Amino acid sequence: MIETLLQPFQFPFMQNAFFIMMMIAVPTSLLSCYMVLKGWSLMGDAISHAVLPGVVGAYIFGIPLIIGAFCAGMFCALMTGFLSDNSRVKQDTVMGIVFSGMFGFGIVMYTKVSTAVHLDHILFGNMLGVGQADLWTAGLVTLFVSIILIAKQRDLMLHAFDPVQAQAVGLRVGWLHYGLLAMISLTIVATLSAVGIILSIGLLIAPGAIAFLATQQFKRMLPIAVAVTMFAGVLGVYASFYIDSAPAPTIILILTAIFIAAFVRANILTRKRSNAG
Repeated sequence: MIETLLQPFQFPFMQNAFFIMMMIAVPTSLLSCYMVLKGWSLMGDAISHAVLPGVVGAYIFGIPLIIGAFCAGMFCALMTGFLSDNSRVKQDTVMGIVFSGMFGFGIVMYTKVSTAVHLDHILFGNMLGVGQADLWTAGLVTLFVSIILIAKQRDLMLHAFDPVQAQAVGLRVGWLHYGLLAMISLTIVATLSAVGIILSIGLLIAPGAIAFLATQQFKRMLPIAVAVTMFAGVLGVYASFYIDSAPAPTIILILTAIFIAAFVRANILTRKRSNAG
């Protein structure tokens, strides 16, 4: 019985899946809290889709995929900001146009080149096929993004809650804004090999939303989001071994179930407080 339960940990490809999931859980969870507070959920979705032409272009020119993906993600963020600042169109509309256009461009590019890279792996990830290079990439990005987010926690928190006040006290709001966008792009690049373009947005939204429902204190949101993502990640990879499913969508389903549970719990507590009042 015990040997059966421990069987997933005996295979190297499963060990790599556990490792990379636990690594990317940290930056995605921390960023998720800021994105939920700032209402940037659609921005994360836009950047995650927009990296596709960068990945294909990097493959065509023979450069590391991470460079192409990061450049495409930043281009999407900068173009969205430029168009929204110089037109009467609202930002969410601009984001929808930019990311859908770049995603469509990436699909067209992919169909015109001969490549051994499977589109399914780019879109949905291949967590069971990650190698040492993927682990190193995820580890370095995790370390870099986590250190910056922790070091600049107070500045980013003020920028998320009140950008006007942040500017009034002398913070470089522009640097914080585009720095956060750059970290989102980097983190999406780190998650590509594991969960792919489409499912990466789940890791950048669900943890922060769950933590937001669980507590009213931002300092508590961060560890809660990380703990929830690690739990869902490990459980999802473990369960996928036995139910013969892909790890990434299994993890997203578990996060969705946790969000529903947190939502129900929050509503029950709100009703109790209303009745008590």
